[in-house]
Amino acid sequence: MSIWKPVLLALLISGASSAAFAASCSNSAGGYEAWKAEIAAEAAAQGVGAKGLAALQASSYSRETISADRNQKSFKYTIDKFMQVRGADTIVKQGRGQKAKNAALYAALERQYGVPAGVLIAIHGMETAFGGYMGGTNIVSAISTLTYDCRRSDFFRPHMMAALMLVDRGSITSQSVGAKHGEWGHTQFLPGNALKYGVDGDGNGRVDLNNRVDALASTANYLRQKGWRPGQGYQKGQPNYAVIKEWNAASVYQEAISIMGARIDK
Repeated sequence: MSIWKPVLLALLISGASSAAFAASCSNSAGGYEAWKAEIAAEAAAQGVGAKGLAALQASSYSRETISADRNQKSFKYTIDKFMQVRGADTIVKQGRGQKAKNAALYAALERQYGVPAGVLIAIHGMETAFGGYMGGTNIVSAISTLTYDCRRSDFFRPHMMAALMLVDRGSITSQSVGAKHGEWGHTQFLPGNALKYGVDGDGNGRVDLNNRVDALASTANYLRQKGWRPGQGYQKGQPNYAVIKEWNAASVYQEAISIMGARIDK
């Protein structure tokens, strides 16, 4: 899930106020170690436990994350260029195969959440090439670095707290890896969204977004919770197009998902 989703998460623990701590931020790596001590007090006040705090202390400043955050050029392309660069034809072709191979799963997800296969498959293909590459960046380090960085610290802070809580729960560890902005799993959930919308799709008692079924069920749940209307269209001007915007605020991404989804569903 792209970091461009515009809606900030609510405080994860009611009554806790990050303003009471006001950890500093910086646009250089030099103060990161001192900052970890500052932000740890805020994390503890929001309910992060020993495992989460230990993961924070074990984190390191991620230069690759900062580089990626400064160079997101593809969202400025035209829709035709964007789809070409992102391999839309391949996603559609492989996506049709995914739908045929896993027809029962997608039918069950649509019955439960109302989201058609094409949309879920297009997102899955766009985000990680159907799980082919889910990232190699330490999740806690990435999301903590973005919280430390002054550019969008307020946006990433709740996601950092959520990542530490996911460590406490055993959903991820201090060594878990994901995309360069700290996104996790097959469809690239930011930690706060994973904590709030994650679903145990395969019924094994835990939410693991590196598990394909859990990730797809969580994606469908996210879209439904954001207002997806079962049986309604998702092309431009149709009711569910606005919900795709909740997944990613970049207009070319939204349009690409709607186009690919329709081609897959056909």
